[in-house]
Amino acid sequence: MSDVNADSWVSSGHRPMGFFEFVIVIASIMALNPLAMDMMLPALPNIGTSFGIAVANHLQLVLSTFLIGFGAGQFIMGPLSDRFGRRPVLLGGMTVYAVASVLAIAAPSFETLLLARALQGFGTAATRVIATSIVRDCYVGRRMASVMSLAMMVFIAVPVIAPSFGQAVLLVTQWRGIFVVLMLYGLLALAWSVLRLPETLPESERRSLAPTDVLSAFRQTITHRQTIGYALAAGCVIGALFAFVFSAQQVFTDIYHLGRYFPLAFAAIAFGTAIAGFLNARLVGRLGMRVISHGALTLYAVVAGVMLITESLNMLPLPLFMVLSALMMFSFGMMVANFTALAMEPQGHIAGTASSLYGSITTLVGIVVGMVIGQSFDGTLLPFATGFFLSTLAALAIVLVVEKGRLFKPHHRPVA
Repeated sequence: MSDVNADSWVSSGHRPMGFFEFVIVIASIMALNPLAMDMMLPALPNIGTSFGIAVANHLQLVLSTFLIGFGAGQFIMGPLSDRFGRRPVLLGGMTVYAVASVLAIAAPSFETLLLARALQGFGTAATRVIATSIVRDCYVGRRMASVMSLAMMVFIAVPVIAPSFGQAVLLVTQWRGIFVVLMLYGLLALAWSVLRLPETLPESERRSLAPTDVLSAFRQTITHRQTIGYALAAGCVIGALFAFVFSAQQVFTDIYHLGRYFPLAFAAIAFGTAIAGFLNARLVGRLGMRVISHGALTLYAVVAGVMLITESLNMLPLPLFMVLSALMMFSFGMMVANFTALAMEPQGHIAGTASSLYGSITTLVGIVVGMVIGQSFDGTLLPFATGFFLSTLAALAIVLVVEKGRLFKPHHRPVA
């Protein structure tokens, strides 16, 4: 749909915003999720001290419960927005996020904090699913790609800077101050969306929420070989990344003794994902999704194998770990967007519901894999390196089954 037609959809009470403002609003909405996830990393020891958590691995629940809420929320956000429109579901999710932030600030116990984190994750499921749907509603073709590329640059940059931002907050206040910052940011994004973001899904294109229709769409999604296969493969590789994030604070502070410099090391590693996103956007049109993603998965497996071997031989110093971790992030960035596109390729007729289900499957599989690996942390990198290697082998095996052994080969002839 052209930009002019998209503008004609908007509610009469909202004036259409310009392209630049639209990109900024979408990027700010999408940033809620990674900001709430990664700002907490430097605060985990402080939270443990505040609540008397004796087992360091239990602090990983601050991260994993957030992702559980995020994964579960995606199941319903897509179908709800397809039925009632983007705006009410998005604003509702952002309101839940703000309320959960207040609950976290006042949390009297660790269990209450975990409940608040799960609700935060649930609220950000709306921002992640619906922001993408809004872009799809308003733009097509190169204009849509332009919006998503610009928004994803912000989305990718946030995990790089969020731990350092969290560390800066801790220099002037305690860990609850991070939730104050998250709440204020959420309220700002909510207010901007209320005032400026129009409804983008016309009444004529809304879908039924009848159980038979929703279940039919779910069935079509999970029974399609390519869709479910790439969803499970993506879940495995995301699980390795979640495990890295869950245990990053312990690895950098307990093993490599970086102390407050840990966020800088994390940012340097995460920058590999940003580089990958830029390269993928430039190369995917020329090489294709399969060539790039299969090559990245192979690199992921090689990196995992090298990390496992060097750690087993007690030959994994900080510089080598940094290089391998940056390569892990780089290959992940080259892989996961293409896995998503390959999974969604056959589901254009039920894109909203399929996108929700795909997001839930990948997130929840990733959480299970990440928690199993992360909770195995024993003061060394061996559990992580082993889990990283095994989960990558599982992803590679799944892709081989989906593609019937034909890796690196486009399945469609290029258009003349």
